[in-house]
Amino acid sequence: MDDTPGYALIDIGEERRLERFGRWTLDRPAPAEGGFARRDPAAWAAADARFELDDQGTGRWVTIAPEVETPWTATVGDLAFEIRLARSGQVGCFPEQVSTWAWLTERIGSPATGQPIEVLDLFAHTGGSSLAAARAGARVVHVDAARPALAWARRNAALNGLTDAPIRWIADDATAFTRREARRGRRYDGIVLDPPSFGHGPGGRPWQLAADLPALLEACADILADDAGFMVLSAHTPGFEGNRLAGLLSDALRGFPGGTIETDRLEIESRTGRRLGLGAMARWSR
Repeated sequence: MDDTPGYALIDIGEERRLERFGRWTLDRPAPAEGGFARRDPAAWAAADARFELDDQGTGRWVTIAPEVETPWTATVGDLAFEIRLARSGQVGCFPEQVSTWAWLTERIGSPATGQPIEVLDLFAHTGGSSLAAARAGARVVHVDAARPALAWARRNAALNGLTDAPIRWIADDATAFTRREARRGRRYDGIVLDPPSFGHGPGGRPWQLAADLPALLEACADILADDAGFMVLSAHTPGFEGNRLAGLLSDALRGFPGGTIETDRLEIESRTGRRLGLGAMARWSR
């Protein structure tokens, strides 16, 4: 299929977001946004597919344009992604992370040593941060507990000409893997984490952000090289704003002198001027 590249957040309102991924425009929930009126009713009426929830909270995609085909390809930031209408309402790409991908590209593209750096990407999903890091010249270990997401990420690597890039694809629980890396004596120059609010690893091991994140960050500190350059932590959970994430990073990295921690919101500005908040980020670097 000859897809039109590019992404745009067109409008938000009434707890929904209207986005264009490549050829197709999608109407899907944005529950964190208030019930204010939409600014571009004509654009909403022209959506090609819509994700709807029934009274029991079960979701389904309704394709309005009969020619909508899935999957298709869209460019978000400067990376190509396979877009699918997943049963969860997700599409396999997270445009709020574009600034993180750009930062990784700039940071890794000019390593102080002139040697490739080792980057660990935990809860790596469909691979945006892994691909940005690998394309910038890093050796990457990409870890996600969901095998379908891992396969999706590998397809995204192929879309970006990175099939042969130095990326290790690991299906595993983030905390268990990180602790095993410590026992093996592995060290990383940078770590990226984008954990969910709740989840399950292989074998049904539960994950709860509030309860489990501090221990994971401590485990990550154990596998950072002495001269490590960064750790990037993002979250999409209410109550985990930038300052809270920064405090957790500061506690975990107390044994690493120097460096600064900066925070920001994960958000996208719509064409109608409103901003869609999708979480927060804290980033330690030196």
